[in-house]
Amino acid sequence: MALSETTAKLESLLSALSKDLLKVYRGNKSAAQRVRVGTIRLEKVGKLFRKESVDAEKTGKFRKKKLRKRKR
Repeated sequence: MALSETTAKLESLLSALSKDLLKVYRGNKSAAQRVRVGTIRLEKVGKLFRKESVDAEKTGKFRKKKLRKRKR
């Protein structure tokens, strides 16, 4: 997976989890099960994101912006 795909996957998982968490607070047991399964998926995608982002930094795909000094 590419980093952009992984980021999109993380966003979709987080939005789904947040919707189901609201349902859990209202007592929906099925939503609680979906949240538990979703957290496992989130962990896997999170690890993949970490790996891909570190690789991207090493290869130079992410470039840090240099801070310019202010003239006084």
